[in-house]
Amino acid sequence: METDNTALLHDPDRETELLVGIAQRVLDRAKAGGAEQAEVSVGSSLGREASVRLGEIEALEEARDRSVQVTVYVKQCTGSASTGDLRPEAIDETVDRALAIARNTQPDRAAGLAEAGQMATAFPDLDLWHPEDIPLDDLVARALTIEQAGRDADERIANSEGASVTSEANLAVYANSHGFIGRLRGTAYSQSCVLIARDESGMQRDFDFDSQRCWSDLAAPEATGREAARRTARRLGAERIPTGRMPVLYTPEVARGLIGHLVAAVSGGNLYRRSSFLLDAVGERVMPEWASLIERPHLPRAARSAAFDADGVATRETPLVEAGVLSRYVLGSYSARRLGLETTANAGGVHNLELAGATHSFDELLAEMGEGVVITELMGQGVNLVTGDYSRGAAGFQVEGGRLGAPVEEITVAGNLREMLTGLVAAGTDVDPRHNIRTGSLLVGEMTVAGQEG
Repeated sequence: METDNTALLHDPDRETELLVGIAQRVLDRAKAGGAEQAEVSVGSSLGREASVRLGEIEALEEARDRSVQVTVYVKQCTGSASTGDLRPEAIDETVDRALAIARNTQPDRAAGLAEAGQMATAFPDLDLWHPEDIPLDDLVARALTIEQAGRDADERIANSEGASVTSEANLAVYANSHGFIGRLRGTAYSQSCVLIARDESGMQRDFDFDSQRCWSDLAAPEATGREAARRTARRLGAERIPTGRMPVLYTPEVARGLIGHLVAAVSGGNLYRRSSFLLDAVGERVMPEWASLIERPHLPRAARSAAFDADGVATRETPLVEAGVLSRYVLGSYSARRLGLETTANAGGVHNLELAGATHSFDELLAEMGEGVVITELMGQGVNLVTGDYSRGAAGFQVEGGRLGAPVEEITVAGNLREMLTGLVAAGTDVDPRHNIRTGSLLVGEMTVAGQEG
């Protein structure tokens, strides 16, 4: 007999219509209670995770959740409340709490729904739903295979922090008093392994992972384990290097952070609070002329594909940076009103932001820089979005004669984000497509690298 848990996987239409019914009840209750506008998000999810360490099961988890979040607007006053109890009386109580909160808050001229004419009307199939009813035993078996492959791959692997495998299925409905009802469904599967290597120089730690919408698209478990071992062992013998000014090459796993800082600096909240180094920067050069950032919200199977944003506004492919020039900001309806602008359909963030203009392979980037450092890991929070000042602890590899050299650790890379972004020399074609920000390696022309003195 099908359980309530597996019903979500095997009959998502029925589950979704249950969520739609709950959303309609919320909107009706809000209107009857005096709300001029209201919006509601109703979610249903099933997640499973298995973690192992040193060949033994460390943790098993299965989580089945449903939730309701409602926001009401009464004379430009906002009230929000949420619950995980989907009994009708509990839902009604939640709406009533939101109404009570709204009546006890101050008016906000920017509060309210996005305009009705901005709501999405087309809902293409983005190929995000690939449900698999994978038993926990199968997740355990895969995690054990990943870890064992990693431990066997190199005799210098001395210990393990474990391997884990997860599966998730999520259904959601967003609805508002404009009459808009948007349905979302998506699956996600991931696997990871963290290993520790040791030799006469000491110990090092590193990892590998994969994340996909479809279970069959995941890397072979042995491949993830072996790559975790390779990445860990190559860090053995790491040393500090002398302080100096030099080119810095960010690999894709850290390069997306640089782009993420740019996105944060042009996002509505930081702009209307006047806490960004890119205030009033639309129309200004923020990257080299060869670089563009294009938001592609309708990519099949991608990390953040969606037909509408968290306000129900229709998403569309559009440049954020075009030929190095900032084309727009990143705004939801609230931040847009605060700034006197139009929403860019980015309530909830960007959707698959892709760097265009990359022409170099990783080896070509090494040859281009000649001497410098490759950064594979960043530590600390030394980024000031108000000034753009940037200083992060880092680890990676020396570059000597255009080739990857010895590992380095306990260094600091420092500069200013505006100068770093406009001073990009080249980008790599080694794009990691598993993330919302899709970029290859990024070569910064010159930064201060602080290591050992002398």
